[in-house]
Amino acid sequence: MVDLVMDDTRERMAKAIEHVRIEFANVRTGRASPALVENLLVDYYGAETPLKQLANFSVPEPRLLVVSPFDKGAMAMIEKAISNADLGLNPSNDGVVIRLSFPALTEERRKSFVKIVRTKAEEGKVALRGVRRHARQELENLEKDQGLSKDDIERLEKVLDKMTQDEVAVVDALLSHKEQELLEV
Repeated sequence: MVDLVMDDTRERMAKAIEHVRIEFANVRTGRASPALVENLLVDYYGAETPLKQLANFSVPEPRLLVVSPFDKGAMAMIEKAISNADLGLNPSNDGVVIRLSFPALTEERRKSFVKIVRTKAEEGKVALRGVRRHARQELENLEKDQGLSKDDIERLEKVLDKMTQDEVAVVDALLSHKEQELLEV
């Protein structure tokens, strides 16, 4: 049972780290990236559909993203979803593809993005600590139900703390890399 709790904890922490990576990818760095728009929800004939299911993406230049819809009838809906997403991008539609030109970021905008990234990193750390708290509760329940010794619980809690510290260090490394990326001119 203890192995199941520890494996579940590792899996949950890995998912939390992956979520942080996805959140960081959604923060614009001045370079064109499909990750910024691919999960936008488009009202496609009454159904909320992720943009990645409706179009292909290409990056012909560092500051240009081209969205090629599979259904040309969805152009207006895709354009509206991008405009309403408050990404600071103005879509231009030529009837075949939608072009998104990424303007250079101002210093003020870069600093606001850094604040957003720091907030997302802190949310990731809180999620990791929540996973640790849940695992500790599971271990305490095992102690009561299966009679694990106090020494075993203490040893396992040290392992949990080490695992949490390692994952928090991963979030800090991701944050540092993203900050450098954002502040790069």
